[in-house]
Amino acid sequence: MQRVIDAARSPLWSIGIGRSGQIMATSETGDIGHPWIITAQRAGRGMRVSLYRPGDDVELEGDVLGEISGNPREMGRQLRVFLEELDLNDVS
Repeated sequence: MQRVIDAARSPLWSIGIGRSGQIMATSETGDIGHPWIITAQRAGRGMRVSLYRPGDDVELEGDVLGEISGNPREMGRQLRVFLEELDLNDVS
């Protein structure tokens, strides 16, 4: 997990391991305590990437953005693409 996180680092997001053992990236909204959240959880041979809007319960299923797979470095790069290409101003 740490190798995926290291490869996914992005200046726009804080990234680490969440309470449920998934990778969790957060981006502040300006409303303290209500960040945008992207998680990556094990799913089959890879990981499922999901988006949570400010105030969403991350214990429930979020909006699935896609999946990442491959070796840890490749999965981290794929996750970084999700993080950097998501336009939070355009999410409805």
